[in-house]
Amino acid sequence: MINYEKIKIKDVALINEVSINRAYQFQHIEYIDIASVNYGTIDNIQELDLKEAPSRAKRIIRDKDILLSTVRPNLKHYAIIKKSKPNTIGSTGFAVISCKKIHHYYLFYYLTTEWFTNYLSAIADNQQAAYPAFNPSVIEEADISVPPLPIQKKIAAVLSAYDDLIENNNRRIAILEKMAEEIYREWFVRMRFPGHEQVKFYKGVPEGWEGKRIGELVDTQYGYTASGEEKEVGPKLLRITDIVPNMIAWDRVPHCIIDNSEIEKYLLQEGDILVARTGATVGYAKRINKLHPKSIFASFLVRLKPKKFTDNIFLGIAVDSDTFKQFINSFLTGAAQPQANAQIMKLFLLLYPNIELILKFNKVIEPFLDLKEKLYLENNKLIQTRNNLLPRLITGKLSIEDLDIKFPSSMEEEDA
Repeated sequence: MINYEKIKIKDVALINEVSINRAYQFQHIEYIDIASVNYGTIDNIQELDLKEAPSRAKRIIRDKDILLSTVRPNLKHYAIIKKSKPNTIGSTGFAVISCKKIHHYYLFYYLTTEWFTNYLSAIADNQQAAYPAFNPSVIEEADISVPPLPIQKKIAAVLSAYDDLIENNNRRIAILEKMAEEIYREWFVRMRFPGHEQVKFYKGVPEGWEGKRIGELVDTQYGYTASGEEKEVGPKLLRITDIVPNMIAWDRVPHCIIDNSEIEKYLLQEGDILVARTGATVGYAKRINKLHPKSIFASFLVRLKPKKFTDNIFLGIAVDSDTFKQFINSFLTGAAQPQANAQIMKLFLLLYPNIELILKFNKVIEPFLDLKEKLYLENNKLIQTRNNLLPRLITGKLSIEDLDIKFPSSMEEEDA
């Protein structure tokens, strides 16, 4: 039987060990904020001049560090750093945990168990503050059960194998997204669509194309006002925060209470395009694909429903673009809380091609979008399996002491 030693985390790891000071040598940084970190994944790293960086950009981040948000721990803003740069910096909203006498992956998985997350959430919720948060010392003083290092590595290897598969799928999803975006730009921005050599252009516009406001092509609707509920009390309620990441994480979207007579009015369907109309992410958009649960959309979102279903892929990529975001930002109102209403969105001007080209575009792009969605659902299954294994491995209920475990490539690279 494996002997687990009960110790405090401060005995095997340091928190917020190094921060920027006057001697810091870099003028440019790669900054990771809390919103960019979700469920073990870092979605975005900002390249900033140090002088223009937020005041909270202070924590120096190194390889194998664990990032764990001290704000609203129930939202699971955590990740492990595999390859950092000398100028990688994190927000002071993170507890940056550097492992000294414990395997970094083992500690990461321990800290991200459901029970430890609930423990941190309970402490955060009891603080007298504007929002739920905890002091990093809570982690330092927390007890942890630790098996011998070889067992730590085996546990980490099993769980990391799932994470490697998930990461590989995420890379494939990113490639599919870039391919769809690049084909859109090639056909509809650079005008190098199939057969363009035989088409006449008038002042840069292909014959048969028209300049149209998006309001001519879609119907708009504001969402439903309700509070999110963790219990399955009704349909899912898609919110602004759900459409900001690269993919909609439907498993994290809450449910809501709504009268049956109103569901049909707000029910999301394939081809719907949702746009954030307020907050820091105003103008962010997502198109709804085929495989989604029964869902409605919240009041801070605007639904753009294409009048012609065949337009939805073309319009979905057009609206989920930097060009659309820049257009919306040029019309923003509200100093404290930026806002843009449906009337502003309807003014967005684009070149609208002929139906033959749109149908060709759909035939090329639709398989990309469907595969991207299937890969995401495959990731959900991998995450569920890993999460079911996690507590059993960490507690020793599932013994792997006598198993000959092959270490995944990610761990082999670190030990090399």
